[in-house]
Amino acid sequence: MKSTLAVPDLPPEDVKDLLEHAVMRAFPRHAIIINEGDDTNGVYFIASGSVKVFLSDDEGNEVVIANMGMGEYFGEMALEPGSRSASVMAMEPVRLAIVSLDDFRAFLRSHPDFIFSLLGKLIRRTRALNRNLKSMALLDVYGRLVQLLNDLAESVDGEQVIAAPLTQQEIANRIGCSREMVSKIMKDLAAGAYLDISRKRIVIKRRLPTSW
Repeated sequence: MKSTLAVPDLPPEDVKDLLEHAVMRAFPRHAIIINEGDDTNGVYFIASGSVKVFLSDDEGNEVVIANMGMGEYFGEMALEPGSRSASVMAMEPVRLAIVSLDDFRAFLRSHPDFIFSLLGKLIRRTRALNRNLKSMALLDVYGRLVQLLNDLAESVDGEQVIAAPLTQQEIANRIGCSREMVSKIMKDLAAGAYLDISRKRIVIKRRLPTSW
């Protein structure tokens, strides 16, 4: 199978070895790739497109755990027996290289350096979840919004820019509040010249206030 995948910390020749055991599948936008509670048997590498990882309840409320794009992977927690702990949805058309758990275990045995990359990813995820748990417990909605904006911003030509920003509903899902609350806070920050908001990006013009 021709290599169409790039994975950080994995040399092209190792990606080729991985793809020899992979099945390529395409999913349309908004397709559910994994349902929370599924008993699936694979690790999913994103060849193109992006996905969101989320938790939801029976009433349709959801909290987004992470957004992932090309070169990232998910499903590796199935290495520990048990059902899937979160759902995954395609945010745009995606192509995935799906490797069975048995083949993925064999790949890890023959490519031990990648184990350290996998451990690093799991540690970063745990730190992020701890930080999110702390913010949910100790910060109000405004504090959680400010933390998310600062986390998403990157320095571009001396400005703090959030490129391809999340929708207000996506922000609400990330910080656990209503879209209306996000809209009100964002409008106030824009009116106060703290934010410059457009469809393509958000610019943090100056340090966001500590309270609202």
